[in-house]
Amino acid sequence: MKRIDRIPGKAAPESLQETLSGRLRAAGHRVTPQRLLIHQALRRLGRHVTADEVLKEVAGELPSVGEPTVYATLDLLVELGLARRIATHGGGSLYDLAERPHHHVECVRCRRVADLGAEIDLDSLLEAARASGYRGARVEVTVQATCPECAGEGRARPAPGSGQDRRTASRVL
Repeated sequence: MKRIDRIPGKAAPESLQETLSGRLRAAGHRVTPQRLLIHQALRRLGRHVTADEVLKEVAGELPSVGEPTVYATLDLLVELGLARRIATHGGGSLYDLAERPHHHVECVRCRRVADLGAEIDLDSLLEAARASGYRGARVEVTVQATCPECAGEGRARPAPGSGQDRRTASRVL
């Protein structure tokens, strides 16, 4: 398996694998090379990514891994609180690591998703959900707006498949 270099301010890769392994076992799941590799790929990519991008990232290291395994593993990482699924306005999903609480902004034209560094008190929303009988509630905020690049006068929406789709670009605002 390819090793990832230490990211400044982040835990060493071995520690991350130990954390993932412990979380998997505690939840009654097996620790598999595919799960470890997909988690490492998500970390290496370091931005909002599609499942297909994760598949491409791991294909060279584990050619036998398929799309169903990637989707299932990403869903499991979300369930374990190690990754987040971001439902986009266009109906797709992006994934990122759940290292810190944060929210997102999505451009309604180009579909780019960026992290928002704003602090928001979400307790009242969680309490309202619980008061309505919902359990296991979590709140994720996605602001839908036009990004600065698309807001320029006369900027047209890129055609699907034109190669101008920037939805996986990441930055903290």
